[in-house]
Amino acid sequence: MNGAWRVYGAEFVGTAWMVAVGTGSVALGGSLLAVSLSFGLAVTLAILALRGVSGAHINPAVSTGFVLTGHLPRERWLGYVLAQAAGGLLGSGAVHVVIGPDELAPTVFAEGLSALSAVGIEVGITAALMASILGVVAWRDDSTLTVAVVVGAVVALLAFFFGPLTGASMNPARTLGPNLLSGAGGLMVYTLATVVGAVLAAAVVRWKGSGVP
Repeated sequence: MNGAWRVYGAEFVGTAWMVAVGTGSVALGGSLLAVSLSFGLAVTLAILALRGVSGAHINPAVSTGFVLTGHLPRERWLGYVLAQAAGGLLGSGAVHVVIGPDELAPTVFAEGLSALSAVGIEVGITAALMASILGVVAWRDDSTLTVAVVVGAVVALLAFFFGPLTGASMNPARTLGPNLLSGAGGLMVYTLATVVGAVLAAAVVRWKGSGVP
């Protein structure tokens, strides 16, 4: 049991770190490039520090995809998701306290973007993120440094190109804290879209049998 709590604690801390750094960069008025790099760097550092403990998923959608591919035992899925959700709330709460309640950086659709287009974008970019993670495993070059650099770079690139359209959530935990505390709404839409994206990518990899157990 102590081992399980250590794993969940790592997911909690890593997710809180990612949300605080990423949304904090928005709250501080960072440019699109600065914000994208902040999210990417936060993910990279979380993976470097915590992958050996929990895998550093820091994303309920990714954890759900990993259940499908067999990289995460089903019995640990709920613990991962709850820890990540709690971490997202803590990270956003820290931004709320330190910077202010009006600067929580919720993920919202761009004005003029249809809901269908926004959902499609979130499904697509989350699938791309999940595919990049599984791709590292399939290459058999899954050293922590490689995973950290590749995944962090993908997060930064997707945030840069799609952040202005949907906020580039790709992660229910990234959206949970900011949207809940700011009252922005959209939690169900972002959660479903990101989970669907990750599951689609995982299902394709599982079907092809590439680099999965």
